[in-house]
Amino acid sequence: MTTPARFSVLVVDDEPSVLVTYLLILQQQGYDVTAVATSAEALQALSRRSFRLLLCDLSLERQQDGFEVIAAARARCPATRCVLLTGFAGKDVGDRALQQGVTVLFKPIEIEEFLRIIARLAQEK
Repeated sequence: MTTPARFSVLVVDDEPSVLVTYLLILQQQGYDVTAVATSAEALQALSRRSFRLLLCDLSLERQQDGFEVIAAARARCPATRCVLLTGFAGKDVGDRALQQGVTVLFKPIEIEEFLRIIARLAQEK
């Protein structure tokens, strides 16, 4: 499966080891990846450029969660594909994600599933 040229991905996760893992895996697959650890850094990255895909942890700082970062990404570029990463999410989070067209991946994430979903989203027009 080939990666679309310069398919840009923003990864947001406050766990350093998880963030680096996603960064390295996606770079190995040929994606143009920016990785940040906070919602403030994510909003700063989004103010500089659009991303075709946002992978965002649900639980960030107390002031903001993944849905707020998703809203900012889509305000800049409505076609941004979004994946919410979480270790636990209740029905309300699942319902909210479904309503917003956001894919949810539960941690720990299997690498094969992760890559399959990212590749599928990268192929969507």
